[in-house]
Amino acid sequence: MIDWQNPTYFDLPDLRMAVFEAGEKRDDMPSLVLCHGWPELAYSWRKVAPILADAGLHVIVPEQRGFGMTGKALNDAGDASGVNLYDMQHLTDDLANLLDAMEIEKAIFTGHDWGGFVIWQMPFFQPERTAGLIGVNTPYIPRLSDDPIKLMRAGFGDDFYIVKFQAYGTAEEVFDADPARILRMLYRKSASIDANSTPPNNAWERLEFLNMLKDDEDAWPGVLLLDEADFQYYVDGFKETGFRGSINWYRNFSRNWQMSEDMEQKITLPSLMICAADDRVLPPSMAEGMPAYIDDLETHIIDECGHWTQNEQPEQLAALMKDWILRRYG
Repeated sequence: MIDWQNPTYFDLPDLRMAVFEAGEKRDDMPSLVLCHGWPELAYSWRKVAPILADAGLHVIVPEQRGFGMTGKALNDAGDASGVNLYDMQHLTDDLANLLDAMEIEKAIFTGHDWGGFVIWQMPFFQPERTAGLIGVNTPYIPRLSDDPIKLMRAGFGDDFYIVKFQAYGTAEEVFDADPARILRMLYRKSASIDANSTPPNNAWERLEFLNMLKDDEDAWPGVLLLDEADFQYYVDGFKETGFRGSINWYRNFSRNWQMSEDMEQKITLPSLMICAADDRVLPPSMAEGMPAYIDDLETHIIDECGHWTQNEQPEQLAALMKDWILRRYG
C-alpha cells in the first residue's frame, strides 16, 4: 500500500524529487514509471498503481518538477529567469536521473496529459533508458511545421489557455489566489456525458481558462469529479507549491520545438495508446495519425470516460496497461 502522505525523496541534479513506489524490482520485467499531468500530482495514479503492483509490476510514481512535494528546481530563483529549467530536456533528464538513483537501467514510461507529452519524447532524449511507452489520452504528436505557440495563437486566439500561459506571472497569480476554484473548474467529469450540461458561453468551447473562471460556478457544466478528501489533497498540494513551476512547462513549447529540429520523428519502441472517448481536450481523433510514426503500436479507447482517465475509469485503464505489459514483457 502506498502512503501518499510520505514519499521517498531522491536528490537529483537540481531537484529533490518526491517519489512513491509499489511492488519490487524484477530482473525479468522493466519497472513502470507513471507520469502525471497538469494540474495534477502523483496522487492521480492512486487508484491505478495498486492494481499494477498487485499484478507483480514494480511501479514508480514521481511528483514531477514544479509540482507538489517535489516543488521547483533547486536553481530556480522564483522569477522569469527560471522558465528554461522546465523544458523537455530537463523533464526527461529528471526521469533518467531518477532511474540512476534507483539503480534501474530501463523502464516503461506511462504518461497522462502533460506527462504524456514527456514520455513520448523519451525515445529522443533518453533512448537508452526507455523500454516501452504508454500514452494515456495524450497521443504522440510529431514536430509541427511552425512554432506551436504561433500556430495555437492563430488557430485558437490570444485567450486560449496555453497561449495565455505564455505571459509570465498572469495565470499563476489568478490560480494561486484561489487554488480550490481553478481545481473545481477543471476536475469535472466530461460535460458530454451529462446531456443536461450546457456551457455558459463560448469560452468553455475555446478553453479560455481565465475567462471561464469569471463565470458563476453554478453555471459550470459537468459534475465534480473528486470526493472531498481527494479534492483537498490536490488543493493542499497546489497551495504548498503554487502554480508557477508547473505552468512553466507550457512556457517551453516554443523552446522544445526548437530543440527538436534535428530529431527524426520515428519511434520503434513497443507503444500503447489509450484514448478516452469523451476527452474534449485530447480526443481520440488526435491519435489517428500515430501509426505513421510508431512502428509497434497498439491502441484502445475507453468508453464513458473524459479527460481524467485515472479517476474516471481506473480499473479499465489498469486492465489495459497490465494486459499489454504482461503480453509484451512477461
